[in-house]
Amino acid sequence: MISTGKKNLITDVDGVLVGNSQNEKVCTGCTVITPIEGSIASADVRGGAPGTREVGALNPYNLVDTVDSIVLSGGSTWGLEAASSVGNYIGSQGRGYKSSENSKHIPMIPGAILYDLANGGDKNWRDKSPYYDLGVEAAENLSNEIILGNSGAGYGAMAGLLKGGLGSASFVTSDGLQVGGLFAVNSYGSAVNDETGQFWAATDECKKEFGGKGAPNQASLNILGGTSDTRSMPKQNTTIGVIATNAKLESRSAKRIAIMSHSGMSRAIRPIHSPVDGDVIFVLSTGTLKKELSLNDINIIGELGARVCSRSIARGVYEAKSLEDMVSWKEKYE
Repeated sequence: MISTGKKNLITDVDGVLVGNSQNEKVCTGCTVITPIEGSIASADVRGGAPGTREVGALNPYNLVDTVDSIVLSGGSTWGLEAASSVGNYIGSQGRGYKSSENSKHIPMIPGAILYDLANGGDKNWRDKSPYYDLGVEAAENLSNEIILGNSGAGYGAMAGLLKGGLGSASFVTSDGLQVGGLFAVNSYGSAVNDETGQFWAATDECKKEFGGKGAPNQASLNILGGTSDTRSMPKQNTTIGVIATNAKLESRSAKRIAIMSHSGMSRAIRPIHSPVDGDVIFVLSTGTLKKELSLNDINIIGELGARVCSRSIARGVYEAKSLEDMVSWKEKYE
């Protein structure tokens, strides 16, 4: 038996908390995902214009396989500063690697950024960007509750020609497996058939969580219909997110699940992984489910990861509100 989690959020996974912050004047935000200590992580990058931090360190053949937080941020290159501030914040609280009794704690904080610099906010911050403060604020706001849509890293996001946003979803099974997703959707491609407003991800929808309009009967003959094709520039897009599970994964299996989960982006956004997107998926394993995993269990987690990915993306767009010149799905189609 399988169902959505109690909150239908990534925080249905034991040991995962999320904090969000946003700056309305700048029209941007930051999201921090913090698991329990000792959580395994990996990542997979598919977009043509990624902006990341510490992703290479998570490759299964490298030394590091645990993380202390994962940071998703707007702001393009400047947004990477949010991860540094989160590292300072949680390191000062005594979390992270410590090589000797007198050394500083060194938290492992991978991150990814999206481009929201052309969305109408005031970006004239001169010598000090807002992302250091946004990172600390998000880390201070850790909770099992998440506001979807115009929140965190999705605050100033666009999804094709519609307002993008922050989305989340989850699955739980009768034998205790938990899989959740959290995505900031700022894609070049569109999450909907622009002729009908139906979400491409509708075949994965649960309980009308993004409107219940059903799946499109066919793809639009306008290949780039609903996309940001008229305004796209290199590095001006990107969908980034996290898949979390309570299953006890090794770094290698976490990497495979990240790869499998990218198929959820393909179900939810058309076109996907373009030259101007920086699409990244992180996978977190808190390991609280004490069960030896079979190869088939990895297949199940990978498919559930793909499904919570597609559902999270659609929910992020569905829950977004119009902002500046960005028109929401609800304003246009509901």
